[in-house]
Amino acid sequence: QVQLVESGGGLVQPGGSLRLSCAASGFTFSTYTMSWYRQAPGKERELVATIIAGNGITNYADAVKGRFTISRDSAKNTAYLQMNSLKPEDTAVYYCNAQHVLLKRNDYWGQGTQVTVSS
Repeated sequence: QVQLVESGGGLVQPGGSLRLSCAASGFTFSTYTMSWYRQAPGKERELVATIIAGNGITNYADAVKGRFTISRDSAKNTAYLQMNSLKPEDTAVYYCNAQHVLLKRNDYWGQGTQVTVSS
């Protein structure tokens, strides 16, 4: 059974930091590209960051470049999103996604974790 379980969300002041974790199980982690998406109230879900399976190449949305870092630990089957210099506009539900590097239909989502940036 495939599972993606996010954790690490919460309330943080502007300028603060959070680290999100996505614990994966039920599939071969090393063959899946891992991504973080977010969805703010009234807005569509948007891609935040991706780390490609195998080569570890990363890509970021322009809004988070230089502030967020995506990483993965294959020994722990876990992906991370380190978020620094948080802004109120980063407030959203953050979702973890796993997609097989070749079989794109093998695409899984976590349940989401709330991040709120507010003073």
